[in-house]
Order: sequence, then C-alpha cells, then structure tokens
Amino acid sequence: MKRILVLGAGGQIGTELVPHLQNLYGSDNVIAADLKPEVVEKLGRTSRAVMLNALDIESYAKLLKNERIDSIYNLVALLSATGEKNPQLAWNLNMGALLNSLNLAKDFNCAVFTPSSIGAFGENTPHYKTPQDTVVRPNTIYGVCKVSGELLSDYYHTRFGVDARSVRFPGIISNGALPGGGTTDYAVEVFYEVIKHGRYTCEVPKDTYMDMLYMPDALEATTQLMEADPAKLVHRNSFNVTSMSFTPEQLFTEIKKRIPSFTWDYNVDPVKAQISASWPDCLDDSCAREEWGWNPKWGMDQMIDDMLAACKKKVEKNAQ
Repeated sequence: MKRILVLGAGGQIGTELVPHLQNLYGSDNVIAADLKPEVVEKLGRTSRAVMLNALDIESYAKLLKNERIDSIYNLVALLSATGEKNPQLAWNLNMGALLNSLNLAKDFNCAVFTPSSIGAFGENTPHYKTPQDTVVRPNTIYGVCKVSGELLSDYYHTRFGVDARSVRFPGIISNGALPGGGTTDYAVEVFYEVIKHGRYTCEVPKDTYMDMLYMPDALEATTQLMEADPAKLVHRNSFNVTSMSFTPEQLFTEIKKRIPSFTWDYNVDPVKAQISASWPDCLDDSCAREEWGWNPKWGMDQMIDDMLAACKKKVEKNAQ
C-alpha cells in the first residue's frame, strides 16, 4: 500500500486531492502537509495533517523517513497573477519546494507528482490545438517556474532515476477551496457571485479562450497518471490535459440560461489580460490519451449545473 505525502494540501487542488487519495489508498496512508497553522488545524479534522515548510529540507527529510513515504504530491506554488506581484518570492517558493522534493525523492526512493500548467506556454506557442511538444517561452514568473520544473523533473528522472511525473493543468474549476490568485479564477468566482449577488464583474477580456478542467477530472488525471505503467510513458513531464475551452462571455451566457436574472460586466485587469492572451485557446491532449488512457468525463454543461448546485448549497450553509 502506498504511503503518500501531499505538500500544499490546503490549496485549491490539495483540499480535494487529499480525500480523493484517502478513498483510494486509505486515510492512514495519506498525510496532508501545509505551512499555515490554521490550515493544518482545518485539515486535521478529516486527515492526518502536519505543519511543514517544504523549504526546510531537514524537517522535510525527517517526515519522509519517519512516515516511510513513497509518493510525494508537491502542490506548493505561488500562482500566475499573484506571482507577478513578487517574482522573487514566486521563484524561491515554487522552485525551492520542487528541488527539495526531487532531491529527497532521490534519497528516499519516492515517486513525485508536481503539476505544471498552461502557464508554461507563451505568445509564440501555437494557440489552437497546442501540441504536446512545442515552443515554451512564457512571459510570467509562474510560467518560467513551470517550464523550469518540467525540465528539472525530466533531468532527475534521466540522471537519477526519480519517478517524476506531471500534467499541464489548464484552469481548474472546483467548489471546494477557492482559487488563490490565478488568471483563470474568474471561472470559479462567478458561480459564488451569481448565487450571492446575481451579478459579476470579470477581470479577463470577454473574448479570451482558455482551457478548463473540472476538479473531478483533475483528480482523476493526477492519480491515473501516477498509476500508469512507466514503460508506456514517453512524456513524463509534462502532459497536456483538458476537457473544455470557452470565453468568459460564453460561460456567463450559459449561466444566464439557467439563472435569467444574472448580469455581468467587465473591468479588465491589464496583467490578467496580458497573461491570458499568451496562453493557448485549446490544447492537444492526444499524448495523454494515447500513453495512459486520459479520458475526461465532465463537459461544460455538466460542470455548470454541478457548480451552481454545489455553490448554492455552500452559500446557504454559510449563511445559517
């Protein structure tokens, strides 16, 4: 049975990945780690949770040894829009956590999953059906970290035999934890705002296409890749994955079909506009489909219906 450590477990992905892993491998075999005491306290209500700074390699190594960890899910990251406000912090945090994870994985014979992102692409990347192997010259520190992380993970695999794997996540839509400063956050925020206030102001241009993935598919992609036969993996770091692509205007129009009173407008953030314009309109995820059987189950209509129901329930519960 696997022994799993999830770093950055209190974030958007980690909040839902931890119970997903618990269901697959047993609660006692999954440890949720985060830097913030209040987050660790909350995680501890349903999980084995510890406070850990991933940049503290001695404490990190001690935890791996004591808990006999064999799989690391490194979710530590400062996201795209937030990272532009403090590039030095973004580099130190994103790359420091990954480098420590890879070095310790080498020493303790652990597998490592670290998500990459569509942020790895840039203005010179083909935007339609973006290939698996293509130009990666991002214009954000977040993207620079993701490209560097892909290369570093490949290096540790070829040089030291570390079983490092990753996917390039598009925007992830979920009703668990709120997102934390990404350019695609609007696609989550709008559902809460339409339930609470019936209106939403979007900071991304109305006609900007970006790939999206609903959280259940993101979780499945993560564990499916980690369980895949390594002999069949040509691209370890990192696979394109997606299930839908739309503009803000298209999303809001579909929501209005379900809630006719919904209204929206735009107050475009120049930074988010620049970042979103540099990202792909839609990805070619055929390598993931061919090499490990990737097959998303959630489309746009199903996602919208599920998000509206879940967010309505959550808002009503918080109001009590």
